[in-house]
Amino acid sequence: MSTYDVAVIGSGPGGYVAAIRCAQLGMKTAIIEKYSTLGGTCLNVGCIPSKALLDSSHHYEHAVKHFEDHGIEIPGDVKINLEKMIARKQTVVDQTCDGVAFLMKKNKIDVFEGVGSFKDATHINITKADNAVETIEVKHTIIATGSKPSTLPFIKLDKKRVITSTEALKLKEVPKHLVIIGGGVIGLELGQVYRRLGAEVSVVEYMDRIIPGMDKALSRELTKVMKKQGVKFYTSHKVTGVKATAKQVTITADDKKGNPVEFKGDYCLVSVGRRPYTDGLNADAAGVKLTDRGQVEVNDHLQTSVSNIYAIGDVIKGAMLAHKAEEEGVFVAETLAGQKPHIDYNLIPGVVYTWPEVAAVGKTEEELKEAGVQYKSGQFPFRALGRSRASADLDGFVKILADEKTDEVLGVHMIGARCADLIAEAVTAMEFRASAEDISRMSHAHPTFTEAIKEAALAATDNRPLHV
Repeated sequence: MSTYDVAVIGSGPGGYVAAIRCAQLGMKTAIIEKYSTLGGTCLNVGCIPSKALLDSSHHYEHAVKHFEDHGIEIPGDVKINLEKMIARKQTVVDQTCDGVAFLMKKNKIDVFEGVGSFKDATHINITKADNAVETIEVKHTIIATGSKPSTLPFIKLDKKRVITSTEALKLKEVPKHLVIIGGGVIGLELGQVYRRLGAEVSVVEYMDRIIPGMDKALSRELTKVMKKQGVKFYTSHKVTGVKATAKQVTITADDKKGNPVEFKGDYCLVSVGRRPYTDGLNADAAGVKLTDRGQVEVNDHLQTSVSNIYAIGDVIKGAMLAHKAEEEGVFVAETLAGQKPHIDYNLIPGVVYTWPEVAAVGKTEEELKEAGVQYKSGQFPFRALGRSRASADLDGFVKILADEKTDEVLGVHMIGARCADLIAEAVTAMEFRASAEDISRMSHAHPTFTEAIKEAALAATDNRPLHV
């Protein structure tokens, strides 16, 4: 029987990063993955493939709508080759997953393909595709089994007409009318992909706004921009039924007044969140406790109810984000090595990869008001930037929230071009507890999108932005 200092169950961003860090710190490490490729949901059917399609569809939209403005003339009609677009997406996925496999070899991490389940707290059974079972002995285990798409109890996912994000990444045709249940990150990103390619897109959301977990100002701006792009929104709508035939899906819902409404489309994307995935883990055999929501219960050290077993990522409490899982993977590895790592969950940024992109870190205005914190706000529109005008990316703004007395930055919320990258400046500033004035006095290259951060900081400091 093979023995290991650490075994990681699940090879998503949290799992494979945890394995790499454990190996770097001198631990004999194994990683267990049920699928034939490493990388988990994020690399195979999540973050990476969706961004590939967002990028491809963005290029198409620019060619059709904006190239002429730049003096670029294309003879004939610009056409979509969806099959080739999907193939390119898969190439990106394959290259990324192969990169993870390379990192496992480089760090001398043993990879086991099969379903990992606890025999007891120190032994893991690995059930392979041919049902053969191999058992390994481990000193410590890190559960990193991730999440799966959620659904509603009355919805039957046939994965043909009623689909999840997994199927939406490999459609054979552009939908005529894609109805999306859920106005969160995943639904909006995939909705924008297919809207750009010519589909009619309707988003049906139970809450009174899209991206409800983010600052209301971001929600309002993204709604406005995506409406201009042709996406239809039906907020405060409670879905009551979904019925599919061979070629059509009918979605019934109650609107905000309780009146029944009906939507018909050829595809329905169910995007109502994700659930922790512990199927087949046999957690009870190891004594690992789960919460009522199916999450693995952990303490502040990410330790489960069993002292030598830890859990990270989507399978535990907190935001279901790949980079949050990575931070937790490193945290556990360094804890096992006797170090004193830390994670500030308030400084884990959130991003929506639509265009314009949406990004945020820290507290929202709603959270500060609820907590009774006295704050000041500074906002600056991208439209006022020379860089924005040069690239014709005029939508959006940066908003900085700072403590009214100390001027410490408490939250940064932005929507606009390249915000997924710009948010890192805000995270860095807040990690070092910068004030709005600190940011306002830093030199920002001109012309860049980052100047909007400086200007918003100036607005928050004493309402003195320079360019509005």
